[in-house]
Amino acid sequence: MGVFTHESQETSVIPPARLFKAFVLDSDNLIPKVLPQAIKSTEIIEGNGGPGTIKKITFGEASKYKYSRHRIDALDPENCTYSFSVIEGDVLTDIENVSTETKFVASPDGGTIMKSTTKYQTKGDFQLKEEQVQAAIEKATGLFKAVEAYLLANPDLYK
Repeated sequence: MGVFTHESQETSVIPPARLFKAFVLDSDNLIPKVLPQAIKSTEIIEGNGGPGTIKKITFGEASKYKYSRHRIDALDPENCTYSFSVIEGDVLTDIENVSTETKFVASPDGGTIMKSTTKYQTKGDFQLKEEQVQAAIEKATGLFKAVEAYLLANPDLYK
């Protein structure tokens, strides 16, 4: 079993608290609305939305996967931090689990720098390829930019 860690960051003109509310706190409702081809639905299987909550994400037609289950590991709206683990689903073929820690921090221009650290724990001697990680990053970036565009088009939401 191996562990591969990847760090990334995205920037936005949207302030951190507003972006966190939309991208994290209301993601179950917003993301299927903004990108239904990527994520068809999200439902809470167990818990109240806080740490320990298990969510089932059903992917949309544009995805080659059907579903995944995520566990919320930490959620701190005051400090705009969030972490979760992918614990089940057809996305985990050669991967035991994927855990992501995300922090939304203010940028000098009043926008956001979203910093993420993702750890991939692989099964057996499976070696994660850079192109697999890049594909996941591109999907996450697309999701982030779609939420940002939605907030720019709807300036009165999530204030």
